[in-house]
Amino acid sequence: MSQFWSPIVHDLEPYVPGEQPKVANLVKLNTNENPYGPSPKVIVAIQQAADDSLRLYPNPDSSKLKKTLADYYQVKPNNVFVGNGSDEVLAHIFNALFQHELPLLFPDITYSFYPVYCKLYQIEYQTIALGYNLSIDVQDYHQPNGGIIFPNPNAPTGRVLALAEIETLLTFNTDSVVVIDEAYIDFGGESAIALVDKYPNLLVTQTVSKSRSLAGMRVGFAIGHQDLIEALIRVKDSFNSYPLDSLATVAAIAGFEDQTYFEQTCQKVITSREELVVGLSQLGFELIPSTANFIFTKHNEHNAEDLATGLRQQGVIVRHFKQDRIKQFLRITIGTDDENQRLLAVLKQLIIQ
Repeated sequence: MSQFWSPIVHDLEPYVPGEQPKVANLVKLNTNENPYGPSPKVIVAIQQAADDSLRLYPNPDSSKLKKTLADYYQVKPNNVFVGNGSDEVLAHIFNALFQHELPLLFPDITYSFYPVYCKLYQIEYQTIALGYNLSIDVQDYHQPNGGIIFPNPNAPTGRVLALAEIETLLTFNTDSVVVIDEAYIDFGGESAIALVDKYPNLLVTQTVSKSRSLAGMRVGFAIGHQDLIEALIRVKDSFNSYPLDSLATVAAIAGFEDQTYFEQTCQKVITSREELVVGLSQLGFELIPSTANFIFTKHNEHNAEDLATGLRQQGVIVRHFKQDRIKQFLRITIGTDDENQRLLAVLKQLIIQ
């Protein structure tokens, strides 16, 4: 009953995630999940941890996972923050680091959770228009601000900024926090974690949901200067002191320990992405260069919404956005080779009709 709501609730427009349909035998290419399962070592680790110890609270500091991440990225454990999925990590970032008088800056076409967090935490923000080719120009962010955030590669476009461009941004923006959201970095980009020691206002977020095939375990993390990490811990411990459960923790650790499997599956996705680019190009699609596990594409002779509807009727689901600048684009997650071929076959039928 809305009369019992707090005033802020009335104006909230929650983030709408990609559809999770309960229909069998669908080719599901709409939520950027990895088409390959997690490392077999992850399954073993979960099975071994599923014992009587689950009656106990998990380690509130997730110290073993922090140590694993610190060793992997060659930083110190006090440079690492972990949370229940990268969305929770981002929520704490918005709350702890972006509530300032000047507006937060992010692209006009980007991860749609950003404006939702701004509404939730009552943060002023300003969107910066992407270029005509849907690219980020860091010079556009050379202005007073209360923080900067964007995904790299950007979502839903898949375009990546080179590390040199991110460093250029950091050199002229020293008075506020810059957050690089790297949910898709492992599919072809270069991580900004390499710059953390040099720039104390840089915070990099990542997730195990995509490249490590653990979307179901909800583990995300941030790496940055210990002062930024302390701010996040203060907020986290004022909200939920046990964010990561025991099974999620051992799963994430095992995922990072199996480097061979990680590299093999990432390469499979990259190879499939390039093959799908060729297939879509042959059907007349225009594609934005992608270094993510998805492709952003349009066909100049066919309406994107009609194509999405036609695909769904044939059991293939992709993501269509209604935002004006991108309403003629489809975002297509990279699937297995069989799923990608099914997609191409249905699209060929729709285009020829």
